[in-house]
Amino acid sequence: MTQQSQSPQVPQTESGLVGVRNFRDLGGLPAADGRRVRPGVLFRSGHLAHATEADTAYLDSLGLHTVFDFRNAADIKLEGPDVTLRGVRNVNLPLSDPADGAGFWTMVREGDLKTLRELLSEGRAEKRMIGSYRSIITNRLVEHGRILRDLAEDSSPVLMHCSAGKDRAGLSIAVTLLALGVTQEAIEADYLESAAAHRRYKIWRKGAPGDGSDPMSPEIMALLLPLFDARAEYLAAAITTIEETWGGTERYLAEGLGLAPEQRDRLRERLLTG
Repeated sequence: MTQQSQSPQVPQTESGLVGVRNFRDLGGLPAADGRRVRPGVLFRSGHLAHATEADTAYLDSLGLHTVFDFRNAADIKLEGPDVTLRGVRNVNLPLSDPADGAGFWTMVREGDLKTLRELLSEGRAEKRMIGSYRSIITNRLVEHGRILRDLAEDSSPVLMHCSAGKDRAGLSIAVTLLALGVTQEAIEADYLESAAAHRRYKIWRKGAPGDGSDPMSPEIMALLLPLFDARAEYLAAAITTIEETWGGTERYLAEGLGLAPEQRDRLRERLLTG
């Protein structure tokens, strides 16, 4: 069994971080009543387990109050726990089942070509992602309601992350932005930034015993790509689920997530300019 070399340096991103992928400040996005998301209060990224000393110093400088980590036990076992940041409240709020996570990573890291074709070819990977997005919206109401209520009280500045910072964090950010009155167009534009090559999660693969194929072959990478890509149809599936289930954002926030009007007002006061 061959093993790919581990953890090369991540390409430098806009923030200067080298060990944390997909980091960005949501400040400046257009929101309700002509206001905008306040800079320096709402951040998103991939996991923080490989943050360098310089990365850690930069994250410390943000004055974060809370870090929401949406990874499950399987993710954390694979990637490691987040680095420790000064004075930060760390909240692990898994948005997927650990057993599903373990099976996912086994498939990604060790699945042979035949298995990957069976599981992911002919649109099956895309269907898996769309189903996952729909499921998170309908099955994680308690978690998303908690996030918004925490932010309405005293949990900002906040950083939300999962493994890649794309799916679980992406949806949690999208839900937060919906509550702030950010347009769906602006939410989609931010979400699609995660598709940039330098932001994507780095895939590690082991060779499959007796398979004889290159564990990083173009065909295997093409089969895996939909799982690690940010695509408009994934986010659209989540928005459609909100529309189909609750009839729109207002009922979703009020009835699905239990966000009271006064809590929504406080959320906007804390996270929007003006």
